[in-house]
This record gives sequence, structure tokens and C-alpha cells, in this order.
Amino acid sequence: MRATVWILGDQLLEQHPALMAALSEVGRDRLRVLLVESHRRATRMPYQRKKLVLLFSAMRHYAVRLQEQGYDVEILRAADMLSGIRQHITAWRPAKIYCMAASEYAGRRFQERLPAQIGIPVVVLPNTQFLSALFNPIPHPQPGKHYTQETFYRAMRRHFNLLMEPGGTPVGGSWNYDAQNRRPLPKGVLPPGSMHFEPDEITQQVMQEVASYPTGIGTAQGFNLAVTHQQAWQALVDFLDFRLENFGPYEDAMSSRSTVLFHSLLSPYINIGLLEPLPMVRTVEARYWEGSASLPSVEGFIRQVIGWREFIYWQYWRQMPELKTVNFWDALRPLPGFFWDADTDMNCLRHVIGRALNLGYTHHIERLMVISNFCLLAGVSPQQVTDWFTACYIDAYEWVMLPNVLGMGLYADGGATATKPYIASGRYINRMSDYCADCRYNPDLRYGQEACPYNFLYWNFLIQHEQLLRGNPRIGPNVLSLRRITEQEQRFIVNQANDYLNRASINRI
Repeated sequence: MRATVWILGDQLLEQHPALMAALSEVGRDRLRVLLVESHRRATRMPYQRKKLVLLFSAMRHYAVRLQEQGYDVEILRAADMLSGIRQHITAWRPAKIYCMAASEYAGRRFQERLPAQIGIPVVVLPNTQFLSALFNPIPHPQPGKHYTQETFYRAMRRHFNLLMEPGGTPVGGSWNYDAQNRRPLPKGVLPPGSMHFEPDEITQQVMQEVASYPTGIGTAQGFNLAVTHQQAWQALVDFLDFRLENFGPYEDAMSSRSTVLFHSLLSPYINIGLLEPLPMVRTVEARYWEGSASLPSVEGFIRQVIGWREFIYWQYWRQMPELKTVNFWDALRPLPGFFWDADTDMNCLRHVIGRALNLGYTHHIERLMVISNFCLLAGVSPQQVTDWFTACYIDAYEWVMLPNVLGMGLYADGGATATKPYIASGRYINRMSDYCADCRYNPDLRYGQEACPYNFLYWNFLIQHEQLLRGNPRIGPNVLSLRRITEQEQRFIVNQANDYLNRASINRI
């Protein structure tokens, strides 16, 4: 009996469960591994070209690695996934296909329909790229009940015994050191860059192919990311050696001088299986125990992985498929044109959007407090914002972008994911970055021609949604500040905000 192990492009695990299951049942000699490069999937949106290079190069390197281990591997380029699988079946004639559950909703529905479409059984094994597959803190969530990331995170810490003392108490006496991780980057400090990898022959070939795509964001030129497990691990060690110690204090900092700052830039690798969450956080934890990294930095990183990442994935599956269409604020404005060319006078948005378009990366605070904050205050359609993030970023997949952008960034799910809308005026950006120093707008002015647009958009948002916001215990106190603004000033603010947003829809401002 022949069998096929079908491995998706974002599931490049060293120990793939479908491969292990098929090996034990049919043996290596009657087994063929299949990877499909789907043209339809790659061109469904104008994706960041560097993301496509990463994905296709990593897939081809993965195929080479399996061949070196003695596996029969077929990597097909097909019009779409189904035609690729059918082409493979015609040639190989397997009796069964093994695969791992897709991380995205549409992918799993495709796997469920596949047996009827190809006429042979398909064994779909549980997805092991997320720790919640090993331990789910909330296996049976109640409809309508709110669950917080902090509660989820603490349960994960306990279960996996990360940064824990005997007896079940957290190391240092606190679960969360986020309050210590909010320092702006000092003047004169230039963080070390992330590790770069020279493209080899396989990657160069992929770069040429992706460069010829008729649509896409950015360019394949300058691609320097890891494309193998060994390189991804080297990138992890580079982060631990040179940036982890300062990751915590400057986790929320933003700067025109550095794109990565002290962040890890590991999300593209963990999201496609070149790194796996538990070995990664165990390695980071070891740096604390050996005394080479501080507790706030180590805890902050571990919280990002087993707290934020796992909670976002859990929320995705809890809320799908309804999550795709949520719009709590009834936001309908189109995405401003400058999101596609970074041609705006707002210095923070020009830098951050430019990085997303050119590099496919900005760190999480810039995504949340610059881009998502602006779009929430501006009343931009949440679906258009999510599509933009999904197209632009090298680590973007539906399971992460929907709950992170719609839920945390835009509060479009009405609080199912986050406990408050993450909104802020220009003063926050000025406090946490150096963007405002070279900007034509003044972050201290509430309204007027020189006022930062974040300011009058922020106050306009509070005015427009006052009744809804009053009921939120975390944002309600901000609404009380409206009492200090006269009715005449409020009218000025609303008029300026509306004028700005109307122009933003068609102009570069």
C-alpha cells in the first residue's frame, strides 16, 4: 500500500506528525512526501514579495532536507492546491493521504472535503505547531463569556512549568513584568541589527520567480531571512546573545533609527515551522536561570509566545467564521491611499508604513499603536485594514491577523479578544518614539492646522463613541476628560476630524 504525506507550506516541522504516522504504518519505501506551491494561493492577494520568497525557499530547502534523510519527495507547482494533489495522485496512486490539520479555517474545511474530491481517505492529524494542542487552558469556552489573555497565560506557565518556583508560584513573585517594559529608546543608543543570511542558489531562483509576479508588495531584492531550521536557530541564538537583555525595557519603544530595535524577528520562522514554540521558550528561559538575561526581558518574551501567540490562536478558532465580518464600531471609511505608498506628512506613519511595504516587518507596538490606532480612530473598515496587514507582512497568516487586527488592534469584535480599545493621542507616540521630533505636526496641540492628526482624531473618537466607551472600566476614565473641553472646542475637533478623514480617502496628507 502506497501512501502520501502532504505537508503544507507553513508546516515545515522537523518532526512532522503526519510523516511520523505514515512511517509507522507503511514504511519509508512506500511513502512519498508531497509539497504543493499553489499559484492561486500565492496570488490571492498582492502579497509582500519577501514573504513569498521566504515561504517558497523554505519549502524547497525542506524538500532537500527530507531527500537527504532518504525520503521520496515531490514538490509540485500547480495552479491551485486541489489540482496539484490530483496530479500527484494520478502519478503516484497512493491508497491514503496523511496530513496535519491546517492552522487556518478555510484550510481545514478544504481538508474535510478532500476525500470526496479525490476518492481516497485523508488522515488529518492534530496540529502540533501550537502548545494549546498539548494543553488547552479553556477547552470548553462559554458563549458570550469574556476570557483574558492574562488568565490564559498563567495557566500555560503553570502547565509547562516555565519560570516557576516549586509550589506553583512564579519566579520573582510576579506573573507579569509588563510595567517595567515601557521605556523609550535613549538618544544615542543604536540597537544591534538582526542576523542576515546570504541567499543561496535555491533562494536566488525563488527571488527571480517572485520578482516576475505581476502583482505584489515590495521587492524580492534584499531578501536576507533564514530559510532552514539551522538558520532559524542561528537567528534565535543571535537574538539571545545580542538583544534579549534589552528586549524587556525597550519592548514598547519605537524609533526612526532602528526597525527591529531589541525585538527577536522570529515570528516568520515560528509561523511556518522552522522554529517550534516549546524548545524556543525553554532556551530563552535557560538564559535567565544561567544569569545572562533579566527576568523582565525573559518573562516578556515568553509571554509573547505562550501567552499572546497561543491566546490569539485560541481566539481565532473560538470566534471563526463570524470573526471575519465583525465591525463593532460600524467603521466604513476606505483605507487611505497613503497606506500603499507611505506618502504622508505624518512622520510616524511614513516610517512604519514604509517599513511594512519595503521589508514586510514592523514590531508589535508599531502595528498596534501607530497603524491600528490610526485606523481605529479614523473609522477605517476593519476588513480593509486586515487585508492590508495580511498582504504586507512576512509573518501574516489568517489565524494571527484576524484576532490580532480585528480583535486587539481595532476592537472590532466588541471586546471578545481585548479588554479595551487600544487608542492613544500623539502624546503617546511622542513619549515612546523619536518620530515626532522631525514631524511637521505638533503632538501637544489638540486641534488646529499644526495639531497632530492623532490628537483631533482621538478626541473626535471619544466624542462620537462616548456612550459606548463610558461602560468600559479601562477606557471610561478617559471619556471623563471630555468635561474639560468646551462645546465650541468639541465642534472644532469634530469638524477638523471629518475634513481630514474626507481628504485622507482621496489625497496624500
